[in-house]
Amino acid sequence: MIRFFIILLVFLPLSGIWADERIQVREIRYYELSKGFRTVIETNGIVEFTKGQLKNPERLFFDIKKASLNKELKREYILNSNIVNKIRIGQFDSVTVRIVFELIKSNYEFKVIQIEDPFRLVIDIYLSEETQKQTESQIEKSQNNKSNIKRKIVIDPGHGGKDPGAIGQRGLMEKDVVLDIALKVKDLFKKEPNYEIILTREKDIFIPLNERTEIANRVGADLFLSIHTNASTNNYAKGIETYILNWTDDEEAIRVAARENAISLKRMKELKGELGFMLASLEREAKRDDSVKLAGYIHNSMVEKLKKDFSRYDNGVKQALFYVLVGAQMPSCLLEISYISNPEEEILLSQETYRMQIAQAIVDGIKNYFSKSYQIREVKYTNHFIVRENSKKTNNKKNKIKKL
Repeated sequence: MIRFFIILLVFLPLSGIWADERIQVREIRYYELSKGFRTVIETNGIVEFTKGQLKNPERLFFDIKKASLNKELKREYILNSNIVNKIRIGQFDSVTVRIVFELIKSNYEFKVIQIEDPFRLVIDIYLSEETQKQTESQIEKSQNNKSNIKRKIVIDPGHGGKDPGAIGQRGLMEKDVVLDIALKVKDLFKKEPNYEIILTREKDIFIPLNERTEIANRVGADLFLSIHTNASTNNYAKGIETYILNWTDDEEAIRVAARENAISLKRMKELKGELGFMLASLEREAKRDDSVKLAGYIHNSMVEKLKKDFSRYDNGVKQALFYVLVGAQMPSCLLEISYISNPEEEILLSQETYRMQIAQAIVDGIKNYFSKSYQIREVKYTNHFIVRENSKKTNNKKNKIKKL
């Protein structure tokens, strides 16, 4: 009996115990960046992995340790990309999942990061800096020719379904307010033939944060806006504020982002190092300056309309690390339209007139962004920054955010 028990312990890990502890590779998604290629591998936990490169043909591969592959997942993806020709994924051995990228060129760079909620391994593959410089003029020319193309705008009503968002003292729920405003924005744009409005949700359903920008990426959106109501333990907190994606050391902005990200304040502060390369990626993609302009035009439009009719307080344009903005390939911002935790503003948010004014302000701000984005304009920036929007011909260095 003792010998049998020992033999059982030897074979059980291979057949059951370790198998239960293995990470599962659940899903793989991919899409083009303007200067690269991003692959998102969804798992059910933090993964341990190694990486390697092979020649003839050029390949980059990642081995995920102690992992099993979702049996329903496709094993091969043929791509129409200028960087990656094919992705192959398979169970390399009993405890290793291998992902192989067959590359078109040998002059490439790559970055890898892991993100939680849900767990994802994100792999970005870029052409080398020299190759990028050779194609920049062609990319800029292509972007300049977009003036006569129909603009695709993705509006994201925050929260939804099982996630109500913030709830006011009278029971008003954030998810209902922002959905109604998003629907109003879409309806207002029906009068504008040069715009196509796509909502991430048009009813009371739950959508994970990472899927919201992926919707915008898939449709090739020109802009991404996420609409929210603010909340605070201080019932007197009030006003309008608009955010772009960036790290900040401002405690209040970190608190707002932590609430919207549905994570603890401590975990929010830990993310700075983990997401550093993604923020650098945004800088390479040249989207940050455009996001600042977008936020400025929409925020100014909201302040002008709501201050005039409702005496709303201007909290300015800020920056914070919002999950819902991570991964957007286009200019993006997040709107905190009023404090639902403030009794006075909760009453306003429940009113049809106030919601319509917010929707109209968003519409006007978007239109201003496209029609005036290259004109000189100064935007209020409350997190110790001043942002100046210069003409298109101005030196690029003047378009960067500068610390005072």
